Amino acid sequence: MAEAFTFSNLRFIFDGLLVTLEVAVVSIILSFIIGGILGILRYLKIPVVSIIVGFLIDVVRNLPLLLIIFFTYFALPQIGIQFSIFWSAVVAMTIFESAMLSEIIRAGLLAVPKGQIEAGRSTGLTGLQTMRYIIFPQGVKLMVPPIVSQFVSLVRDTSLAVVISLPELTHNVKIIYAQKPTTVLPMFLIMTICYFAICYSLSRFSKRFELNYVK
Repeated sequence: MAEAFTFSNLRFIFDGLLVTLEVAVVSIILSFIIGGILGILRYLKIPVVSIIVGFLIDVVRNLPLLLIIFFTYFALPQIGIQFSIFWSAVVAMTIFESAMLSEIIRAGLLAVPKGQIEAGRSTGLTGLQTMRYIIFPQGVKLMVPPIVSQFVSLVRDTSLAVVISLPELTHNVKIIYAQKPTTVLPMFLIMTICYFAICYSLSRFSKRFELNYVK
């Protein structure tokens, strides 16, 4: 048991945890921006554009994330687009999560009663002002819980990047217990604690955000 908690092992695990956090944070930021744009485009029902965007989103949402990771790392270089292991993981996560978030955001906006929208327009607000002051603030109340839940899933899904040898938490833990099979149990324990700490912190943050800024 003690051999699992050597300084070198803990340092190696910490390095992997940092990579996991880096991939998660960058992917969360990019997917939130892109997903927000796509969700609003679908909500606005712009002719042709909304149809194309909706089709692409449906395709991505029905594909396994693992397949998208393989595609970004192995298939894209075949057509001249090559990313490092880190950015292959980020691009794959961003593509997948953007599709998921776009539907959450669109659903949140659609949940705002039409009467609220009509009331805003009747007071002289433009479409953009109605979106900013009426639709979006009310839609956010419904969006926050599922968005945070999706982000928690994203953190867990970073472990899938082990298939392209991204040196994240799962990858580094796997290397340690592969070299020393007696460390399997403590390594899984450390990995469990790390993922739980990150995901639980995100969940607590979302609840605090809802209480202080949404309701």
